[in-house]
Amino acid sequence: MIRRSRLAALLAGAAAVLGFSPLDVPIATLVALAVLVHLWMRAESPRAAFLDGYAFGLGLFLAGVSWIYVSLARYGGMPAPLAAIATLGFCAFLALFPAAAGWAHAKFARPQTFLLSIPAWWVLFEWLRGWILTGFPWLSVGYAAIDTPLAGYAPVGGSFLLSFLFLTAAGLLCLVAAGQRRMLAAGAFALIGVAGAALQRVEWTEPAGAPVEVGLLQGNIPQQQKFYPERYGRMLRAYALLAEASPARLIVLPETALPRFLDLVDPGYLQLLGDIARRNGGDLLIGAPRRTEPGVYYNSVLSLGSSPPAIYDKRHLVPLGEFVPPGLHWLVLGLLRIPLADFSRGADDQRPLAVAGQKVAVNVCYENAFGAEIARMLPEASLLINVSNVAWFGDSLAPGQHLQISRMRALETGRAHLMATNTGITAAIDANGAVQDQLPQFVAGELRVHAQGRSGATPYVRFPDWPVIALCAALAAFFALRWRSR
Repeated sequence: MIRRSRLAALLAGAAAVLGFSPLDVPIATLVALAVLVHLWMRAESPRAAFLDGYAFGLGLFLAGVSWIYVSLARYGGMPAPLAAIATLGFCAFLALFPAAAGWAHAKFARPQTFLLSIPAWWVLFEWLRGWILTGFPWLSVGYAAIDTPLAGYAPVGGSFLLSFLFLTAAGLLCLVAAGQRRMLAAGAFALIGVAGAALQRVEWTEPAGAPVEVGLLQGNIPQQQKFYPERYGRMLRAYALLAEASPARLIVLPETALPRFLDLVDPGYLQLLGDIARRNGGDLLIGAPRRTEPGVYYNSVLSLGSSPPAIYDKRHLVPLGEFVPPGLHWLVLGLLRIPLADFSRGADDQRPLAVAGQKVAVNVCYENAFGAEIARMLPEASLLINVSNVAWFGDSLAPGQHLQISRMRALETGRAHLMATNTGITAAIDANGAVQDQLPQFVAGELRVHAQGRSGATPYVRFPDWPVIALCAALAAFFALRWRSR
């Protein structure tokens, strides 16, 4: 029989998803984390804390990233039973990270140190989850705090600092609910919120130049038709018509808007798009696969128009979706039907693209989940632009979660972040992380906005994730060494 603590942890993990977009109920995540902290405080042994953490993680990821099944079964061509098993296996693997945090806390820390121990171990394993096997940082709990006063800490320490403070706040909430040092705990809880609200008033960056008019194009090409040769001409015409109707100085098309190797695209079509950009006195960015030699190809974004041509090659690729780990070609080729499933990795030292009077830090789809990598192009870049094809995930939670992640990147860097996607969500986010405007999903159209470039550097841009990770590592080492000395 499943212990009541395991069931409570499983339900709390599932409820924690309510704090992430598009649901946006952060108090639900705070309460869910408080339940987990309470269970860990009462755990009889490290093993019990591990199992409670595992149940929480399983609930969190099964509820929050079930859209993986959609990409595997509906669009990847994997048989439904195998897709379900693969999704369950992946979520079961991800659940090991919160489980390990619980085990480490119960093993090394004293009960009275939980306000520091639990956040430190949680953030360390959350960071490891974003690094091991190229990383999957989705559903880091700091994202659920983006519409709370804790958002003021994002320019200081990024999403990991928000995760740390969210877990600390959950621990304080436990103390208040239990009546232990209630006034002190309530005061500390309020102080964290008040300091975060005060930080939200700080202008870390400043406007640079006049705003630029940007047209973000959403073609709404169904994923199951995107790579059909008979649909190719119709797709190109659709994007050409959207671009032709735009007066924007910078026009942005989504990831792989050209679903064919760049050297196979009619030069006349590229000339047409370049002429449209020059007519507007600016430039156009478009996503396309680009090959440099046989077997070497990149998921790229290129510029056309008034400025000198420039190219960005995607650096952080999706395992199994964009590159095939050694020994797994049989899986991708045998069970999945994913076009262009083995891209090459772009160089780490790429610089912002100089277009339309701006220096644009481009990132492609999944890359915007890695804040430290986005920060590499700053403070040189004045704008952030993400191009994506999240049609792979249909009408699931993924597009909303992707938008929330982009909002965090805007907050961390003090830059406007513009998103051009195939089927949505195409959106414009200001430097404070607020959504200025967005297009409805699954419609074709243009989102036209005036984006303000900015200069300067937030503390996060100068020292991305390392200060928070170093603090958590130091706390973890302290608890481990003290345990050993006992």
